[in-house]
Amino acid sequence: MATPTVRRSGNQLRHPKQPRKTSPLSLSSRRVAAWVAEITLCVVSAAIPFGIGAYINTKTNMERVPLNPVLVAAERTVAYPLALPISYGTRNVAWSTNLLWTVAILAPLSLTCWQWYLLAKTGSTIPKRWFGIKVVNEKGQPPGFGAVVLREGSRWVVPMSVAYMLWRYTLLFPHLGVFTVLALLMLVAETMGFPWLRQGRSLHDRIADTYTIDATVPFELSLLRSKSMSGWTQRDEEAAIESIVVTPQLQQNNDRWMWMRQNPSMTLLGVALLSMAGVLITLVGTQVYIQNKQNQQATNLSNNKQFLVLKQQLDGNSGASKQERQRTIVALGTLKDFQATQFLVGLLVKENDPIILETIQQALVSIGPAAIPELKRMNLLLEGELDFIASNATQERELREKSLYTNQQAINKILFVYNGKTNGIDLSRVQLSQDSGNNSTFSLALDKVDMWGINFKYANLDRASFRGSRFRGPGEDGRWDTYDDWITDLSQAELKQADLSSANLSRVLMVRTNLSGANLNEANLLAARLVGANLSSARLAKADLRGAILENASLTGADLGEAKLNDADLYGARLGRTIAIGTQLSNANLIKTEWQGADLSSAYLDRANLSNANLSAARLTGAILSSTNLQNANFRNADLSLADLRGANLAGADFQGTILSPTQQNPEDQFVETPTTGSQSAVVKGVDFSQVQNLDTKQLAYICTQGGIHNKCP
Repeated sequence: MATPTVRRSGNQLRHPKQPRKTSPLSLSSRRVAAWVAEITLCVVSAAIPFGIGAYINTKTNMERVPLNPVLVAAERTVAYPLALPISYGTRNVAWSTNLLWTVAILAPLSLTCWQWYLLAKTGSTIPKRWFGIKVVNEKGQPPGFGAVVLREGSRWVVPMSVAYMLWRYTLLFPHLGVFTVLALLMLVAETMGFPWLRQGRSLHDRIADTYTIDATVPFELSLLRSKSMSGWTQRDEEAAIESIVVTPQLQQNNDRWMWMRQNPSMTLLGVALLSMAGVLITLVGTQVYIQNKQNQQATNLSNNKQFLVLKQQLDGNSGASKQERQRTIVALGTLKDFQATQFLVGLLVKENDPIILETIQQALVSIGPAAIPELKRMNLLLEGELDFIASNATQERELREKSLYTNQQAINKILFVYNGKTNGIDLSRVQLSQDSGNNSTFSLALDKVDMWGINFKYANLDRASFRGSRFRGPGEDGRWDTYDDWITDLSQAELKQADLSSANLSRVLMVRTNLSGANLNEANLLAARLVGANLSSARLAKADLRGAILENASLTGADLGEAKLNDADLYGARLGRTIAIGTQLSNANLIKTEWQGADLSSAYLDRANLSNANLSAARLTGAILSSTNLQNANFRNADLSLADLRGANLAGADFQGTILSPTQQNPEDQFVETPTTGSQSAVVKGVDFSQVQNLDTKQLAYICTQGGIHNKCP
């Protein structure tokens, strides 16, 4: 009998007993390996430009520009579902960082599109070719664009959705690490076809009607399907892939459609019932909507009538007593009607009786935050009138100042009473400070109050007292540091001499805010946005400014004693005459900062970037400058005695007149080894001074005798 042969793709013949080359890895393992390689390529394409951009942003002196709007939108898009805090407000980065971070977004997207194109046209991406994997349709051909989009979309959407639901709506939220582990497990399980279900094919292959096969062997459809129906194992899968190519046309019947054709009466009954249910729901919904509208109109009409009656009782010709007027005003406050609110705000300006004024304010407090818009409108109107009244019109100015004072008091009381219910209140541009030199002098007093979510942009809050108050809330999800945190906006507000000691201003927006002379001792300013802010002469002792953004801020004469500024960004900040004794500035970005005459004694500046900084006449006695970047820094007449410079980069630094030790050596003994004891013997040991500028003989003698490196040392 003749030996049988089998036909392979490409009309090649192979003996059934002929050995075939096989991979040492199973098909499932190669599928996972190819998928991991594809993901790795995308991640690397994003990580490399992002990492370079981050390095340039913190280690170089490039010009700063606003963050690309595309990057801002991408950041917020990612932050929302993952419950990450959102960086609102102005953020400046190096121009090359902007470019590289944009590439970090576009590169993986472009690479993904290219991989999908190859998959649609050839059935294999580059990593799949490495591992001998191919994706085909029922005919054994490349799947095409539609199938690839459906396949890859379902590959990510289904497992990620399951992982997200398990994470978001359980006690695991908002721990991002747990979600990452869940997502990886679901993705790997889906890629392997959920082995515990013994389905063989991956879910995304089933959805797109594609097959992931070994590219080195033929493809046989009928056996694949039969095995898929009866329970699939890895051995079955590889046996099917190795089989002869016989692909008969298979009949696929829609069981549901056949049942509907065989039972027309039941089908019609079901359609009729669904139609009746839809009509009934529409009728009920319409009726409920109409009834609500009618109730609202009736309530508005009733309130309007009550308002007109109460308003007449407050008319000057009504003859009502003071007590009756008070009762009427209180009744107006219970209406919580727009007309009543508007009337009370206007009456607050016209009334002169202190008792009646107090009653009006109480009525507005009972209305609550709903009265704020009208109070704000009147506040701006009165402030505008004061600007146009001549300075010599004393009586008229006093009347307007008094009216503004009562208006400010009402706003103050509402914010105090509705503690923690202020999210969304708009008080931008309001005048909440007044120093008229008479009884109308006003400043906000809101100590230990939750002020979160208020818009104070451009508002005047000079001399306000916010001791221990919180300007950031946990948001609707009740959790801190998530995307929906209620954050107050104090950008470009006036807070001169305000008291914010021990206040929580974490992540709060204070872009170009005027905080000169403010008290911020022990305040929480973690990751706060203080770009261009004026903090001159401010008190920030023991304040927490870790990760804060203070680009181009002014801190001239500020007290930063023992403050925490680790990882803070102070690019281009002005810190002349600042007191920074014991301040923590580790890993801070201090490029191009101005420190003339500042006191940085015992400050921690290790691993900070002080390139091109001006530290002339600064005192750095006992400062920790180990591994600090001090390229081109200006140390003229600075005091570096007892400072730790080990590992610092001093290339191009100017040391003219710099004090390196409390007692300078005699120049005649400059090359004599005279070891000293204590920390002085180690502060410059191993430090390279070869490229330091303007070193004199005394400094050089100290460097050489203390173990420093210089080409003039013997």
